[in-house]
Amino acid sequence: MAACTANGVADYLLWFAKEHGDILTPLKLQKLMFYADAWHMVLNDGEELVQQQFEAWVHGPVLRDVYFRFNHYRWNPIAQDVAKPDLPDVLQNFLNDVYKVFGGFSGYELEQLTHQEEPWRAARGDLAPDASCTAAIDKSLTRRFYTEMSKAS
Repeated sequence: MAACTANGVADYLLWFAKEHGDILTPLKLQKLMFYADAWHMVLNDGEELVQQQFEAWVHGPVLRDVYFRFNHYRWNPIAQDVAKPDLPDVLQNFLNDVYKVFGGFSGYELEQLTHQEEPWRAARGDLAPDASCTAAIDKSLTRRFYTEMSKAS
């Protein structure tokens, strides 16, 4: 299965949330996308879900293009109606599963999870928690970290 666009993944997650009576803020959307990409690599022999690099921003992993698409919502729910993107069934099922695992958490709770995990922390190095940072989160480290996590559970 080939990587898809970040906007395609974002649109699917937004569509799925709305279909199930949920809402997504930009913060929560970014974290769901990060976890989707991470677990896609774990479960699919290192294959990335999206090819773009997540950056280690203050509030957790961020895809810059998706951030700028929705940043005008700030901390509010993304109210934009999006059409369901045409993604392969296997990918839709995967994203549904990601949502079932992580969708019950708030954006803040997901942010706190990423802050405790090695990929985001390693990208930020010794920076203060509130220091601006655009360092890329290493996808090989992300894959290794969540693969080890999956084996420990």
